[in-house]
Amino acid sequence: MNKPKSYPAAVDNAVFKIIKQAGIELHSPVYVVGGYVRDFLLKQQKAKDIDIVSIGNGIKLAKKVAELLPGNPHISIYKNFGTAMLKSNDLVLEFVGARKESYNFDSRKPEVKTGSMEDDQKRRDFTINALAISLNNNDWGKLIDPFNGLEDLQMKIIRTPLDPDITFSDDPLRMIRAIRFASQLNFIIHPDTFEAIKRNKQRLKILSKERIIDEFNKIMLHDKPSLGLRLLYESELLDEFFPELSKLQGVEENEGKLHKDNFYHTLEVVDNIAKISDNIWLRWAALLHDIGKPVTKRYHNKNGWSFHGHEFVGSKMVPKIFKRLKLPMGHSMQYVQKLVLLSSRPLALVDNVTDAAIRRLLFEAGDDIDDLMQLCEADITTKNKRKYEKYRNNLKKVRKKLIEIEERDKIRNFQPPITGEEIMQYFNLPPSKEVGQIKEAIKEAILDGHIPNNYEDACKYMHKIGPKIIKK
Repeated sequence: MNKPKSYPAAVDNAVFKIIKQAGIELHSPVYVVGGYVRDFLLKQQKAKDIDIVSIGNGIKLAKKVAELLPGNPHISIYKNFGTAMLKSNDLVLEFVGARKESYNFDSRKPEVKTGSMEDDQKRRDFTINALAISLNNNDWGKLIDPFNGLEDLQMKIIRTPLDPDITFSDDPLRMIRAIRFASQLNFIIHPDTFEAIKRNKQRLKILSKERIIDEFNKIMLHDKPSLGLRLLYESELLDEFFPELSKLQGVEENEGKLHKDNFYHTLEVVDNIAKISDNIWLRWAALLHDIGKPVTKRYHNKNGWSFHGHEFVGSKMVPKIFKRLKLPMGHSMQYVQKLVLLSSRPLALVDNVTDAAIRRLLFEAGDDIDDLMQLCEADITTKNKRKYEKYRNNLKKVRKKLIEIEERDKIRNFQPPITGEEIMQYFNLPPSKEVGQIKEAIKEAILDGHIPNNYEDACKYMHKIGPKIIKK
């Protein structure tokens, strides 16, 4: 029989020693469990959020620990969940009593009863997260590993402690978490576990969109989001909560002509953005930049496949997707919508990089012009070196022209030099559509380069076109 492994170095910390002392005083065995243990064994940076399990009352243990810690830190108590949390320096400690759980089929909220340490480990999502280390005097540092989680760590495998069908049916979010951990840790999901995800995919319907999107965004923030996104597609989970993205997949052939697979292209674009930016909403713009293509796909005998207007259609889809997924509907949504709408504009300017076209792009993109250009550069995924260099050089020309026009004309986020109040005063007009038409005409004249972007030339132009508009 193998001797139980011991890792005292994992808990060689003053805080853990205080937790041990609290457990002794309360006659309550205590253990550290979950992500902290996993990360220590993987020799990764130790988690700052630490789960402490007490064979007894977790809230009482937290209170005793707070008494023993210097400074008597504040405790947050969650009676409904039987948990308590406190902060000590840079650590966040969460305390809970060991428990066992049972679920009703129509709810993810469990019925909770007091249990043993093994009961508590059984309720954990994966074997690698069910590992525990003793904080008790008689076996300090001993690894408690009833489900061979250490072996799964060494083999780089994600699997559930119990029957995966039960684990995923009880809390379906664990299916997305399996994919998130697999992508973050570069592990594989055990085949039996992966097949159980497919079988239980429809259980996602009992989850709130907030819980789903929280896990999804953790995948999106990974160094290489495509790892998780691909698994979400292959497991068929994506169909359940994000069908618009799934519909991008596939290649259709007509008369020997093919179009690219827009799903896998999108994954490349998201990865390209992830290499240069951790802005979650720029990554979302990359994810949605082609979302309108399935709706606009057409085949023409002469020109082959086309997706005309997919940017406009896609931009109209963005608010609906954000609303359904419970994503923020304010500035973040508007930012993504704008970038989706403009995502093809810079490359379209290459053949005719006029000053007027550049001014309009600067005006419409505003402060997001640099992010837009990064998105366009990330969108170049061709494996043909000649085409790749051509597209990159074309975007360099656009960037150069953007800088020239911005330095000269100051168009980014500009407002027409003449206000509506000044127009009303000069022509003795009440608030009316004519005032708006005059102001719009001045703006268009500046963008088209007919007049410089300054007050004096705008006034002259107003004197010239104002009477014509008012007479209509």
